[in-house]
Amino acid sequence: MNYRVVFTGGPGSGKTTVINLLSCLGYQTAPEVGRKIIQSQVNSQGAALPWMDKTAFRDEMVFEEISNYKNYGNSVLTFFDRSIIDSYGYSKLEKIQISDILLKKCQELAYNRNVFVFPPWESIYENDTDRKQSFNEAVATYDEMVKAYKQFGYRLIEVPKTSVAERVEFILHKIGSG
Repeated sequence: MNYRVVFTGGPGSGKTTVINLLSCLGYQTAPEVGRKIIQSQVNSQGAALPWMDKTAFRDEMVFEEISNYKNYGNSVLTFFDRSIIDSYGYSKLEKIQISDILLKKCQELAYNRNVFVFPPWESIYENDTDRKQSFNEAVATYDEMVKAYKQFGYRLIEVPKTSVAERVEFILHKIGSG
C-alpha cells in the first residue's frame, strides 16, 4: 500500500480543517506548503508570493512538496494537504510554463492512487490574510486540480459536504482505517 494519501481541491473547501482533526486523532499529516510559503515570504519580505511572482511561488511549492514527500509517508499512513500534482495544476491555472523538474517529479513521486478531492463549498469559503482568491477563483482552482490529477492517472474520490467529523469518517472508511 502507498501510505501517502492526498487531499486536493480549491482553496477554502475544508481540506486543512479535516487534516487538523486527523492529526488530533493521532494520524500523521504533512502540511500544506502554499500557506507555509506565503507566511515565510511575508515575514521575510520576499517576493515568492502568488500576488507578486507566481512562478517563484510555484517553484517554492515544488521544492517544499519534494521535501514533504521525502519526510512523510514512507511507512506510516500520512495525509497530505496537497501534493506535487497541485503545483502542476497551479501552473496550468496561472498559465506558467511547466518546468522539466516539475513534470519529472509529477511522474516520479507516487502517492496513493485514490485522492480525496474537496469540492468548492461557498458557505464555508472565507478569505484571510493568506487566501486572497475570490470564490470563483477557488472554483477554477478546483477544476484545474481535478484535470491535473486525472492527467497523472489518479482516481478522485469526492469528499461530501458534511460536518468535519463526518468527512473524517468518510475518508477513514474509504481507506479502510475507520
